[in-house]
Amino acid sequence: MSSKEHKIGEIIAEHHRREGPLLPILHDVQEEFGCVDTESEAIIAKGLNLSRADVHGVVSFYHDYSPTADPRPVVQICRAEACKARGVEQIIDAAKAAAGERVAIKTVYCLGLCSAGPAARVGDDLHIRLDNQSVSKLIENA
Repeated sequence: MSSKEHKIGEIIAEHHRREGPLLPILHDVQEEFGCVDTESEAIIAKGLNLSRADVHGVVSFYHDYSPTADPRPVVQICRAEACKARGVEQIIDAAKAAAGERVAIKTVYCLGLCSAGPAARVGDDLHIRLDNQSVSKLIENA
């Protein structure tokens, strides 16, 4: 048994008694390895007695799970309608310029901060009422 199989087995054991354990398991695997690759999908499927297609369907549906690890910090910028109405499109160029190749900019659709947009998330931290200057500073500090 590889160390990866062992670690994923531990993660499955932590969550297997929960109702609907797949999402928490996927979240922990993504956090531990930086991705949920095909090998991880197969291990999880076997551990939960699911088909690999079932696990892959969930992984491919949610944008939080990546098939390959990316060591760069990630800044998620909301581009849903409310943030668009509050000017998010005007800060995208500033965000991309500040990010360069060092930071990954990802589009998400709704962070639940519709009344305080434009909004972004770095890790578990949410940032609101962004403009060109504040989004650039946020990315520089990511």
